[in-house]
Amino acid sequence: MRDVPTFRIGQASRSGLRSLVIVLLNTFLALTVAAQRRERLVDTWKPMHYNVNIFLSNQLTTIDSATTKVRAAVVKQNVNMIDLDFGELTIDSVNVDAVPARFERKPDRLNVQLNRPANKGDVIEITIKYHGIPKDGLILTNDRDGKPSATGDNWPDRVHHWIPCLDHPSAKATVTFTVTAPVRDLVVANGAFEGSHGNFGGTTTWSFNESRPIPPYCMVIVVTEGAKLDAPGLLTPLSYYVPRTDRDYAMKGFSPAAPAVAFFSQLIAPYPYEKLALIVGATRFGGMENSSAIVFGSNIFEPGKAQDSMSARFGIPERIEDVVAHEIAHQWFGDSVTESTWSDLWLSEGFATYFAGLFIQRHDGEQAFQDYMRQAAKRYFAYEQAKRTPIFDRDTEDLFKLLNPNNYQKGAWVLHMLRSRLGDDAFFRGLRGYYNSHRDATATTEDLRAALEKSSGLNLREFFARWIYGTGHPRYELSWTWSNETKMLNLVLRQLQPEPAFQNFLPVEISSSSGSQQIVLKPVGKDTRQKLRMNGPPTAINIDPANQVLKEAAVIKGS
Repeated sequence: MRDVPTFRIGQASRSGLRSLVIVLLNTFLALTVAAQRRERLVDTWKPMHYNVNIFLSNQLTTIDSATTKVRAAVVKQNVNMIDLDFGELTIDSVNVDAVPARFERKPDRLNVQLNRPANKGDVIEITIKYHGIPKDGLILTNDRDGKPSATGDNWPDRVHHWIPCLDHPSAKATVTFTVTAPVRDLVVANGAFEGSHGNFGGTTTWSFNESRPIPPYCMVIVVTEGAKLDAPGLLTPLSYYVPRTDRDYAMKGFSPAAPAVAFFSQLIAPYPYEKLALIVGATRFGGMENSSAIVFGSNIFEPGKAQDSMSARFGIPERIEDVVAHEIAHQWFGDSVTESTWSDLWLSEGFATYFAGLFIQRHDGEQAFQDYMRQAAKRYFAYEQAKRTPIFDRDTEDLFKLLNPNNYQKGAWVLHMLRSRLGDDAFFRGLRGYYNSHRDATATTEDLRAALEKSSGLNLREFFARWIYGTGHPRYELSWTWSNETKMLNLVLRQLQPEPAFQNFLPVEISSSSGSQQIVLKPVGKDTRQKLRMNGPPTAINIDPANQVLKEAAVIKGS
Protein backbone atom coordinates (compact mmCIF):
# COMPACT_ATOMS: atom_id res chain seq x y z
CA MET A 1 0.00 0.00 0.00
CA ARG A 2 1.05 3.55 -0.59
CA ASP A 3 1.47 5.79 2.41
CA VAL A 4 1.95 9.45 3.24
CA PRO A 5 5.57 10.26 2.32
CA THR A 6 8.01 10.17 5.21
CA PHE A 7 9.99 13.29 6.03
CA ARG A 8 12.84 13.31 8.55
CA ILE A 9 13.63 16.53 10.32
CA GLY A 10 16.03 17.44 13.08
CA GLN A 11 16.25 20.86 14.67
CA ALA A 12 13.88 22.31 12.10
CA SER A 13 13.49 26.01 11.48
CA ARG A 14 10.07 27.62 11.39
CA SER A 15 10.20 27.87 7.61
CA GLY A 16 11.11 24.19 7.42
CA LEU A 17 8.13 23.32 9.59
CA ARG A 18 5.84 25.41 7.42
CA SER A 19 7.15 23.56 4.38
CA LEU A 20 6.46 20.22 6.05
CA VAL A 21 2.90 21.22 6.90
CA ILE A 22 2.29 22.47 3.36
CA VAL A 23 3.60 19.23 1.85
CA LEU A 24 1.50 17.10 4.20
CA LEU A 25 -1.63 19.15 3.54
CA ASN A 26 -1.11 19.03 -0.20
CA THR A 27 -0.71 15.28 0.10
CA PHE A 28 -3.95 15.18 2.09
CA LEU A 29 -5.82 17.09 -0.61
CA ALA A 30 -4.59 14.63 -3.21
CA LEU A 31 -5.68 11.74 -1.02
CA THR A 32 -9.13 13.27 -0.57
CA VAL A 33 -9.61 13.36 -4.33
CA ALA A 34 -8.41 9.77 -4.59
CA ALA A 35 -10.79 8.69 -1.83
CA GLN A 36 -13.75 10.34 -3.55
CA ARG A 37 -12.89 8.71 -6.86
CA ARG A 38 -12.90 5.27 -5.27
CA GLU A 39 -16.20 5.70 -3.48
CA ARG A 40 -19.81 5.84 -4.57
CA LEU A 41 -20.45 9.45 -5.51
CA VAL A 42 -23.56 11.53 -5.00
CA ASP A 43 -22.94 13.25 -8.32
CA THR A 44 -25.98 12.57 -10.49
CA TRP A 45 -28.86 12.15 -8.06
CA LYS A 46 -29.39 12.00 -4.34
CA PRO A 47 -32.07 10.20 -2.34
CA MET A 48 -34.51 12.31 -0.37
CA HIS A 49 -36.86 9.68 1.06
CA TYR A 50 -37.33 5.91 0.97
CA ASN A 51 -40.77 4.40 1.47
CA VAL A 52 -40.18 0.69 2.10
CA ASN A 53 -43.11 -1.74 2.30
CA ILE A 54 -42.14 -5.34 3.14
CA PHE A 55 -44.33 -8.44 3.52
CA LEU A 56 -42.48 -11.30 5.23
CA SER A 57 -43.34 -15.00 5.07
CA ASN A 58 -44.86 -16.83 8.04
CA GLN A 59 -41.54 -18.33 9.18
CA LEU A 60 -39.58 -15.19 8.28
CA THR A 61 -37.54 -17.10 5.72
CA THR A 62 -38.25 -14.90 2.71
CA ILE A 63 -39.55 -11.54 1.55
CA ASP A 64 -42.84 -12.57 -0.06
CA SER A 65 -43.20 -9.13 -1.59
CA ALA A 66 -41.69 -5.69 -1.21
CA THR A 67 -42.13 -2.26 -2.71
CA THR A 68 -39.59 0.51 -2.29
CA LYS A 69 -40.36 4.01 -3.50
CA VAL A 70 -37.30 6.22 -3.85
CA ARG A 71 -37.90 9.96 -4.03
CA ALA A 72 -34.76 11.32 -5.68
CA ALA A 73 -33.46 14.81 -6.43
CA VAL A 74 -31.48 15.25 -9.65
CA VAL A 75 -28.26 17.20 -9.08
CA LYS A 76 -26.96 17.71 -12.64
CA GLN A 77 -28.26 18.49 -16.10
CA ASN A 78 -29.50 16.03 -18.70
CA VAL A 79 -29.74 12.89 -16.59
CA ASN A 80 -31.13 9.88 -18.44
CA MET A 81 -30.61 7.14 -15.86
CA ILE A 82 -30.80 6.57 -12.12
CA ASP A 83 -28.19 4.05 -11.00
CA LEU A 84 -29.42 2.32 -7.86
CA ASP A 85 -27.40 -0.08 -5.78
CA PHE A 86 -29.39 -3.32 -5.58
CA GLY A 87 -28.60 -6.95 -4.93
CA GLU A 88 -29.95 -10.16 -6.41
CA LEU A 89 -33.62 -10.16 -5.36
CA THR A 90 -36.11 -10.81 -8.14
CA ILE A 91 -37.57 -7.63 -9.63
CA ASP A 92 -41.26 -7.71 -10.48
CA SER A 93 -41.60 -4.19 -11.89
CA VAL A 94 -39.98 -0.76 -12.07
CA ASN A 95 -41.87 2.51 -12.51
CA VAL A 96 -40.71 6.10 -12.81
CA ASP A 97 -43.34 8.60 -11.71
CA ALA A 98 -45.98 5.85 -11.93
CA VAL A 99 -45.06 4.97 -15.53
CA PRO A 100 -43.36 1.63 -16.37
CA ALA A 101 -39.67 2.09 -17.07
CA ARG A 102 -36.92 0.11 -18.74
CA PHE A 103 -34.15 -1.13 -16.47
CA GLU A 104 -30.91 -3.06 -16.65
CA ARG A 105 -29.45 -5.40 -14.01
CA LYS A 106 -25.73 -5.47 -13.36
CA PRO A 107 -23.84 -6.94 -10.39
CA ASP A 108 -25.14 -5.07 -7.33
CA ARG A 109 -26.62 -2.39 -9.57
CA LEU A 110 -30.03 -1.51 -10.99
CA ASN A 111 -29.91 1.05 -13.80
CA VAL A 112 -33.30 2.64 -14.35
CA GLN A 113 -33.87 4.47 -17.63
CA LEU A 114 -35.84 7.68 -17.29
CA ASN A 115 -38.73 8.25 -19.65
CA ARG A 116 -37.37 11.71 -20.42
CA PRO A 117 -34.14 13.50 -19.50
CA ALA A 118 -34.16 15.12 -16.06
CA ASN A 119 -32.33 18.26 -15.05
CA LYS A 120 -30.86 19.69 -11.90
CA GLY A 121 -33.58 20.40 -9.34
CA ASP A 122 -36.06 17.87 -10.72
CA VAL A 123 -37.58 15.42 -8.25
CA ILE A 124 -38.58 11.99 -9.48
CA GLU A 125 -40.00 8.87 -7.84
CA ILE A 126 -38.76 5.40 -8.71
CA THR A 127 -40.91 2.46 -7.57
CA ILE A 128 -39.37 -1.02 -7.47
CA LYS A 129 -41.38 -4.13 -6.65
CA TYR A 130 -39.42 -7.26 -5.79
CA HIS A 131 -39.28 -10.45 -3.73
CA GLY A 132 -36.96 -13.26 -2.65
CA ILE A 133 -34.35 -14.18 -0.04
CA PRO A 134 -31.77 -11.44 0.58
CA LYS A 135 -28.17 -12.52 0.13
CA ASP A 136 -27.16 -10.21 2.99
CA GLY A 137 -28.25 -7.10 4.88
CA LEU A 138 -31.59 -8.41 6.15
CA ILE A 139 -30.63 -11.44 8.24
CA LEU A 140 -33.37 -14.08 8.36
CA THR A 141 -32.42 -16.52 11.10
CA ASN A 142 -33.48 -17.91 14.47
CA ASP A 143 -32.81 -15.93 17.63
CA ARG A 144 -31.12 -17.43 20.69
CA ASP A 145 -34.47 -18.96 21.73
CA GLY A 146 -34.71 -20.73 18.37
CA LYS A 147 -37.53 -18.46 17.19
CA PRO A 148 -37.62 -17.03 13.64
CA SER A 149 -36.37 -13.46 13.41
CA ALA A 150 -35.48 -10.82 10.83
CA THR A 151 -32.81 -8.21 11.56
CA GLY A 152 -31.31 -5.47 9.42
CA ASP A 153 -27.51 -5.58 9.62
CA ASN A 154 -26.19 -3.30 6.91
CA TRP A 155 -22.76 -1.87 7.73
CA PRO A 156 -20.85 -0.84 5.65
CA ASP A 157 -22.69 -1.17 2.31
CA ARG A 158 -25.01 -4.18 2.61
CA VAL A 159 -28.41 -2.49 2.78
CA HIS A 160 -28.72 -2.67 -1.02
CA HIS A 161 -29.19 -6.42 -0.75
CA TRP A 162 -32.75 -5.79 0.46
CA ILE A 163 -33.47 -2.09 -0.26
CA PRO A 164 -32.65 -0.48 -3.64
CA CYS A 165 -30.77 2.67 -2.69
CA LEU A 166 -27.63 4.75 -3.06
CA ASP A 167 -25.51 2.72 -0.66
CA HIS A 168 -22.96 5.18 0.67
CA PRO A 169 -22.98 6.90 4.09
CA SER A 170 -23.02 10.38 2.55
CA ALA A 171 -26.32 9.61 0.76
CA LYS A 172 -28.51 10.33 3.77
CA ALA A 173 -32.29 10.32 3.50
CA THR A 174 -35.44 9.97 5.55
CA VAL A 175 -37.21 6.61 5.55
CA THR A 176 -40.63 5.12 6.19
CA PHE A 177 -41.02 1.40 6.92
CA THR A 178 -44.26 -0.55 6.59
CA VAL A 179 -43.70 -4.15 7.67
CA THR A 180 -46.23 -6.98 7.55
CA ALA A 181 -45.27 -9.95 9.72
CA PRO A 182 -46.94 -12.84 11.57
CA VAL A 183 -49.27 -11.72 14.36
CA ARG A 184 -47.06 -13.46 16.95
CA ASP A 185 -44.16 -11.08 16.24
CA LEU A 186 -43.09 -7.64 17.38
CA VAL A 187 -41.67 -5.21 14.84
CA VAL A 188 -39.40 -2.22 15.41
CA ALA A 189 -37.65 0.04 12.90
CA ASN A 190 -36.05 3.47 12.67
CA GLY A 191 -38.09 6.44 13.73
CA ALA A 192 -41.41 7.02 15.42
CA PHE A 193 -43.97 4.24 15.72
CA GLU A 194 -47.01 5.36 13.69
CA GLY A 195 -49.34 2.46 14.38
CA SER A 196 -50.20 -1.15 13.62
CA HIS A 197 -53.26 -3.03 12.48
CA GLY A 198 -54.26 -6.65 12.14
CA ASN A 199 -54.98 -8.31 8.80
CA PHE A 200 -56.86 -11.37 7.64
CA GLY A 201 -54.59 -14.39 7.50
CA GLY A 202 -52.87 -13.95 10.85
CA THR A 203 -50.57 -10.99 10.13
CA THR A 204 -50.03 -7.52 11.51
CA THR A 205 -48.82 -4.45 9.63
CA TRP A 206 -46.53 -2.05 11.49
CA SER A 207 -45.52 1.48 10.43
CA PHE A 208 -42.49 3.57 11.45
CA ASN A 209 -41.31 6.91 10.12
CA GLU A 210 -37.81 8.36 10.49
CA SER A 211 -38.13 12.09 9.81
CA ARG A 212 -34.40 12.80 10.14
CA PRO A 213 -32.07 11.95 7.26
CA ILE A 214 -29.89 8.98 8.22
CA PRO A 215 -27.12 7.04 6.44
CA PRO A 216 -28.35 3.98 4.53
CA TYR A 217 -26.33 1.54 6.66
CA CYS A 218 -28.46 2.65 9.63
CA MET A 219 -31.83 1.85 7.98
CA VAL A 220 -33.20 -1.27 9.68
CA ILE A 221 -36.17 -3.31 10.67
CA VAL A 222 -36.24 -5.99 13.36
CA VAL A 223 -38.94 -8.67 13.60
CA THR A 224 -38.86 -10.80 16.73
CA GLU A 225 -41.04 -13.13 18.77
CA GLY A 226 -39.31 -11.82 21.88
CA ALA A 227 -40.29 -9.34 24.56
CA LYS A 228 -40.52 -5.56 24.64
CA LEU A 229 -39.69 -3.70 27.86
CA ASP A 230 -40.17 0.03 28.34
CA ALA A 231 -37.63 1.86 30.50
CA PRO A 232 -39.01 4.68 32.70
CA GLY A 233 -37.56 8.04 33.50
CA LEU A 234 -36.42 9.60 30.21
CA LEU A 235 -37.93 12.30 28.03
CA THR A 236 -36.82 10.17 25.08
CA PRO A 237 -38.89 6.95 24.83
CA LEU A 238 -36.47 4.11 25.66
CA SER A 239 -37.37 0.46 25.13
CA TYR A 240 -35.64 -2.92 24.95
CA TYR A 241 -36.43 -5.75 22.52
CA VAL A 242 -34.90 -9.01 23.64
CA PRO A 243 -35.37 -12.78 23.28
CA ARG A 244 -37.63 -14.11 26.04
CA THR A 245 -34.59 -15.82 27.58
CA ASP A 246 -33.19 -12.35 28.35
CA ARG A 247 -36.42 -10.76 29.54
CA ASP A 248 -35.69 -10.90 33.27
CA TYR A 249 -32.15 -9.55 32.86
CA ALA A 250 -32.66 -6.89 30.19
CA MET A 251 -33.57 -3.99 32.50
CA LYS A 252 -30.42 -4.58 34.55
CA GLY A 253 -28.24 -5.38 31.53
CA PHE A 254 -29.18 -2.21 29.67
CA SER A 255 -29.12 -0.05 32.83
CA PRO A 256 -26.25 2.18 31.52
CA ALA A 257 -28.46 3.31 28.62
CA ALA A 258 -30.54 5.98 30.34
CA PRO A 259 -27.57 7.69 32.07
CA ALA A 260 -25.59 7.55 28.79
CA VAL A 261 -28.39 9.30 26.87
CA ALA A 262 -28.67 11.91 29.63
CA PHE A 263 -24.91 12.49 29.76
CA PHE A 264 -24.38 12.88 26.01
CA SER A 265 -27.49 15.08 25.74
CA GLN A 266 -26.03 17.39 28.37
CA LEU A 267 -22.50 17.32 26.98
CA ILE A 268 -23.27 17.85 23.26
CA ALA A 269 -26.92 18.37 22.32
CA PRO A 270 -30.38 16.87 22.92
CA TYR A 271 -30.83 13.28 21.75
CA PRO A 272 -31.41 13.58 17.97
CA TYR A 273 -34.15 10.99 17.27
CA GLU A 274 -37.76 10.24 18.11
CA LYS A 275 -37.07 7.23 20.33
CA LEU A 276 -34.33 4.80 21.28
CA ALA A 277 -34.75 1.04 21.02
CA LEU A 278 -32.02 -1.31 22.24
CA ILE A 279 -32.40 -4.68 20.55
CA VAL A 280 -30.74 -8.05 21.02
CA GLY A 281 -30.66 -9.63 17.59
CA ALA A 282 -28.66 -10.93 14.65
CA THR A 283 -25.66 -8.74 13.96
CA ARG A 284 -22.11 -9.70 13.07
CA PHE A 285 -20.90 -6.91 15.35
CA GLY A 286 -20.89 -6.50 19.12
CA GLY A 287 -23.27 -3.63 18.53
CA MET A 288 -24.60 -1.77 15.49
CA GLU A 289 -25.62 1.85 15.91
CA ASN A 290 -28.69 1.98 13.63
CA SER A 291 -30.38 5.34 14.18
CA SER A 292 -32.87 5.04 17.06
CA ALA A 293 -32.80 1.21 16.79
CA ILE A 294 -29.45 -0.14 18.05
CA VAL A 295 -28.86 -3.88 17.62
CA PHE A 296 -26.55 -5.76 20.00
CA GLY A 297 -25.16 -9.25 19.47
CA SER A 298 -27.02 -12.18 20.97
CA ASN A 299 -24.26 -12.77 23.53
CA ILE A 300 -24.40 -9.24 25.02
CA PHE A 301 -25.75 -10.51 28.35
CA GLU A 302 -23.49 -13.51 28.76
CA PRO A 303 -21.99 -13.65 32.28
CA GLY A 304 -18.81 -11.69 32.81
CA LYS A 305 -16.74 -10.39 35.66
CA ALA A 306 -18.01 -7.08 37.00
CA GLN A 307 -15.19 -4.96 38.42
CA ASP A 308 -15.20 -1.99 40.82
CA SER A 309 -17.04 0.35 38.50
CA MET A 310 -20.50 1.47 37.52
CA SER A 311 -20.91 -1.98 36.00
CA ALA A 312 -20.30 -3.56 39.39
CA ARG A 313 -22.83 -1.27 41.05
CA PHE A 314 -25.44 -2.31 38.51
CA GLY A 315 -24.31 -5.92 38.72
CA ILE A 316 -23.53 -6.27 35.01
CA PRO A 317 -20.41 -7.33 33.08
CA GLU A 318 -18.14 -4.31 32.57
CA ARG A 319 -18.02 -4.69 28.78
CA ILE A 320 -21.79 -3.99 28.59
CA GLU A 321 -21.24 -0.49 29.96
CA ASP A 322 -18.58 0.14 27.30
CA VAL A 323 -20.49 -1.19 24.31
CA VAL A 324 -23.83 0.37 25.30
CA ALA A 325 -22.25 3.80 25.77
CA HIS A 326 -20.30 3.39 22.50
CA GLU A 327 -23.38 2.62 20.40
CA ILE A 328 -25.46 5.33 22.05
CA ALA A 329 -22.70 7.89 21.39
CA HIS A 330 -23.00 6.98 17.70
CA GLN A 331 -26.50 8.45 17.66
CA TRP A 332 -24.79 11.85 17.72
CA PHE A 333 -21.54 10.98 15.93
CA GLY A 334 -21.93 8.65 12.97
CA ASP A 335 -25.71 8.77 12.67
CA SER A 336 -26.70 12.43 13.07
CA VAL A 337 -23.29 13.74 11.94
CA THR A 338 -22.08 11.19 9.40
CA GLU A 339 -18.64 10.74 7.86
CA SER A 340 -18.48 12.19 4.32
CA THR A 341 -16.15 9.47 3.03
CA TRP A 342 -14.90 6.14 4.34
CA SER A 343 -11.56 7.85 4.91
CA ASP A 344 -13.34 9.97 7.54
CA LEU A 345 -14.64 6.92 9.42
CA TRP A 346 -12.77 7.93 12.59
CA LEU A 347 -15.28 10.79 12.94
CA SER A 348 -17.73 8.01 13.76
CA GLU A 349 -15.73 5.24 15.43
CA GLY A 350 -13.08 7.35 17.14
CA PHE A 351 -15.78 9.62 18.57
CA ALA A 352 -17.90 6.71 19.85
CA THR A 353 -14.83 5.09 21.41
CA TYR A 354 -13.78 8.30 23.18
CA PHE A 355 -17.28 9.20 24.31
CA ALA A 356 -17.66 5.75 25.86
CA GLY A 357 -14.49 6.63 27.75
CA LEU A 358 -15.97 9.98 28.80
CA PHE A 359 -19.02 8.13 30.12
CA ILE A 360 -16.73 5.87 32.13
CA GLN A 361 -14.83 8.92 33.39
CA ARG A 362 -18.08 10.54 34.55
CA HIS A 363 -19.58 7.49 36.26
CA ASP A 364 -16.59 5.34 37.27
CA GLY A 365 -13.95 7.97 37.99
CA GLU A 366 -10.59 9.09 36.67
CA GLN A 367 -8.71 5.87 37.39
CA ALA A 368 -11.20 3.80 35.38
CA PHE A 369 -10.93 6.31 32.53
CA GLN A 370 -7.12 6.18 32.59
CA ASP A 371 -7.24 2.38 32.50
CA TYR A 372 -9.63 2.57 29.54
CA MET A 373 -7.30 4.90 27.63
CA ARG A 374 -4.21 2.79 28.43
CA GLN A 375 -5.95 -0.29 27.07
CA ALA A 376 -6.90 1.68 23.96
CA ALA A 377 -3.25 2.65 23.48
CA LYS A 378 -2.10 -0.96 23.83
CA ARG A 379 -4.55 -2.12 21.19
CA TYR A 380 -3.37 0.57 18.80
CA PHE A 381 0.32 -0.18 19.39
CA ALA A 382 -0.27 -3.87 18.64
CA TYR A 383 -2.12 -2.98 15.44
CA GLU A 384 0.57 -0.58 14.29
CA GLN A 385 3.23 -3.27 14.57
CA ALA A 386 1.45 -5.14 11.77
CA LYS A 387 0.24 -2.20 9.68
CA ARG A 388 1.22 1.44 9.50
CA THR A 389 -1.44 3.52 7.77
CA PRO A 390 -2.89 6.97 8.43
CA ILE A 391 -6.19 7.31 10.23
CA PHE A 392 -7.32 9.01 7.03
CA ASP A 393 -6.91 5.81 5.01
CA ARG A 394 -7.72 6.03 1.31
CA ASP A 395 -5.99 2.78 0.29
CA THR A 396 -7.83 -0.01 2.12
CA GLU A 397 -10.37 -1.48 -0.28
CA ASP A 398 -12.02 -3.96 2.09
CA LEU A 399 -14.25 -1.69 4.16
CA PHE A 400 -14.50 -4.21 6.99
CA LYS A 401 -10.76 -3.81 7.49
CA LEU A 402 -11.37 -0.17 8.39
CA LEU A 403 -12.87 -1.45 11.64
CA ASN A 404 -9.44 -1.34 13.20
CA PRO A 405 -7.64 0.30 16.15
CA ASN A 406 -6.55 3.13 13.87
CA ASN A 407 -10.12 4.41 13.54
CA TYR A 408 -11.29 3.34 17.00
CA GLN A 409 -8.52 3.56 19.59
CA LYS A 410 -6.11 5.95 17.85
CA GLY A 411 -9.05 8.11 16.82
CA ALA A 412 -10.13 8.26 20.46
CA TRP A 413 -6.60 9.21 21.50
CA VAL A 414 -6.50 12.01 18.93
CA LEU A 415 -9.60 13.48 20.55
CA HIS A 416 -8.08 13.05 24.00
CA MET A 417 -4.91 14.87 22.94
CA LEU A 418 -6.95 17.68 21.41
CA ARG A 419 -8.92 17.95 24.63
CA SER A 420 -5.69 18.12 26.63
CA ARG A 421 -4.22 20.76 24.34
CA LEU A 422 -7.32 22.97 24.00
CA GLY A 423 -8.75 22.54 27.50
CA ASP A 424 -12.21 21.26 28.29
CA ASP A 425 -14.03 24.52 27.62
CA ALA A 426 -12.69 25.13 24.10
CA PHE A 427 -12.70 21.43 23.21
CA PHE A 428 -16.32 20.69 24.07
CA ARG A 429 -17.49 24.06 22.78
CA GLY A 430 -15.79 23.18 19.50
CA LEU A 431 -17.46 19.76 19.40
CA ARG A 432 -20.86 21.31 20.04
CA GLY A 433 -20.25 23.77 17.22
CA TYR A 434 -19.12 20.95 14.93
CA TYR A 435 -22.19 18.89 15.79
CA ASN A 436 -24.69 21.73 15.37
CA SER A 437 -23.17 22.76 12.04
CA HIS A 438 -23.40 19.26 10.55
CA ARG A 439 -26.39 17.73 12.33
CA ASP A 440 -28.51 15.55 9.99
CA ALA A 441 -25.78 15.94 7.36
CA THR A 442 -22.19 14.86 6.75
CA ALA A 443 -18.80 16.12 7.86
CA THR A 444 -15.14 15.78 6.95
CA THR A 445 -12.02 15.72 9.06
CA GLU A 446 -11.34 19.28 7.91
CA ASP A 447 -14.76 20.35 9.18
CA LEU A 448 -13.78 19.13 12.63
CA ARG A 449 -10.44 20.95 12.45
CA ALA A 450 -12.19 24.18 11.47
CA ALA A 451 -14.63 23.90 14.38
CA LEU A 452 -11.88 23.30 16.94
CA GLU A 453 -9.72 26.09 15.54
CA LYS A 454 -12.69 28.44 15.81
CA SER A 455 -13.39 27.52 19.43
CA SER A 456 -9.75 27.59 20.53
CA GLY A 457 -8.11 30.21 18.34
CA LEU A 458 -5.28 27.73 17.67
CA ASN A 459 -3.84 26.62 14.34
CA LEU A 460 -4.23 22.84 14.31
CA ARG A 461 -2.98 22.17 10.79
CA GLU A 462 0.29 20.60 11.85
CA PHE A 463 -1.41 18.47 14.52
CA PHE A 464 -3.96 17.07 12.03
CA ALA A 465 -1.24 16.61 9.39
CA ARG A 466 0.85 14.43 11.70
CA TRP A 467 -1.78 12.56 13.67
CA ILE A 468 -4.52 11.98 11.11
CA TYR A 469 -2.97 12.28 7.66
CA GLY A 470 0.36 10.83 8.77
CA THR A 471 1.28 7.51 10.36
CA GLY A 472 2.76 6.31 13.61
CA HIS A 473 3.13 7.76 17.09
CA PRO A 474 6.06 9.18 19.07
CA ARG A 475 8.52 6.78 20.69
CA TYR A 476 10.32 8.92 23.22
CA GLU A 477 13.66 8.22 24.83
CA LEU A 478 14.51 10.78 27.50
CA SER A 479 18.09 10.65 28.76
CA TRP A 480 19.47 12.85 31.50
CA THR A 481 22.74 13.76 33.15
CA TRP A 482 23.40 15.71 36.32
CA SER A 483 26.32 17.99 37.09
CA ASN A 484 27.09 18.48 40.79
CA GLU A 485 29.49 21.22 39.82
CA THR A 486 27.02 23.38 37.91
CA LYS A 487 23.84 22.08 39.57
CA MET A 488 22.41 21.62 36.09
CA LEU A 489 20.13 18.85 34.83
CA ASN A 490 20.69 18.15 31.13
CA LEU A 491 17.73 16.56 29.31
CA VAL A 492 17.89 15.06 25.81
CA LEU A 493 14.58 13.91 24.31
CA ARG A 494 14.89 11.74 21.22
CA GLN A 495 12.05 10.51 19.02
CA LEU A 496 12.83 7.03 17.72
CA GLN A 497 9.83 6.38 15.45
CA PRO A 498 10.60 6.11 11.71
CA GLU A 499 8.12 8.87 10.88
CA PRO A 500 8.80 12.62 11.18
CA ALA A 501 8.88 14.32 14.57
CA PHE A 502 5.68 14.84 16.54
CA GLN A 503 5.58 18.35 17.95
CA ASN A 504 3.22 17.66 20.84
CA PHE A 505 4.08 19.56 23.97
CA LEU A 506 5.35 16.94 26.38
CA PRO A 507 4.95 17.41 30.16
CA VAL A 508 7.78 15.97 32.26
CA GLU A 509 7.62 15.63 36.04
CA ILE A 510 10.96 15.84 37.86
CA SER A 511 11.21 14.78 41.50
CA SER A 512 14.09 15.47 43.85
CA SER A 513 14.74 15.53 47.57
CA SER A 514 13.35 19.06 47.73
CA GLY A 515 10.05 18.20 45.99
CA SER A 516 8.75 17.87 42.45
CA GLN A 517 8.19 20.20 39.55
CA GLN A 518 6.72 19.89 36.08
CA ILE A 519 8.24 21.30 32.91
CA VAL A 520 6.99 21.14 29.32
CA LEU A 521 9.29 20.11 26.48
CA LYS A 522 8.38 21.59 23.10
CA PRO A 523 9.92 19.45 20.36
CA VAL A 524 10.50 20.93 16.90
CA GLY A 525 12.51 17.98 15.62
CA LYS A 526 13.65 14.47 16.44
CA ASP A 527 16.08 15.73 19.12
CA THR A 528 15.11 18.21 21.83
CA ARG A 529 17.53 19.45 24.51
CA GLN A 530 16.86 21.40 27.64
CA LYS A 531 18.86 22.41 30.70
CA LEU A 532 17.36 23.00 34.10
CA ARG A 533 19.00 24.41 37.24
CA MET A 534 18.11 22.45 40.38
CA ASN A 535 19.21 22.29 44.01
CA GLY A 536 20.01 18.60 43.79
CA PRO A 537 19.92 15.59 41.45
CA PRO A 538 16.60 14.09 40.41
CA THR A 539 15.26 11.08 42.25
CA ALA A 540 12.67 10.28 39.56
CA ILE A 541 11.67 11.57 36.13
CA ASN A 542 8.22 10.81 34.74
CA ILE A 543 7.18 11.55 31.16
CA ASP A 544 3.59 12.75 30.67
CA PRO A 545 2.36 12.02 34.20
CA ALA A 546 -1.27 12.81 33.37
CA ASN A 547 -1.22 10.49 30.32
CA GLN A 548 -2.18 13.14 27.78
CA VAL A 549 -0.12 11.98 24.78
CA LEU A 550 -0.35 8.73 22.81
CA LYS A 551 3.23 7.51 23.08
CA GLU A 552 5.76 4.93 24.08
CA ALA A 553 8.39 6.34 26.40
CA ALA A 554 11.51 5.39 28.31
CA VAL A 555 13.71 7.37 30.69
CA ILE A 556 17.41 6.49 30.94
CA LYS A 557 20.26 7.96 32.95
CA GLY A 558 23.12 9.09 30.78
CA SER A 559 26.76 8.53 31.62
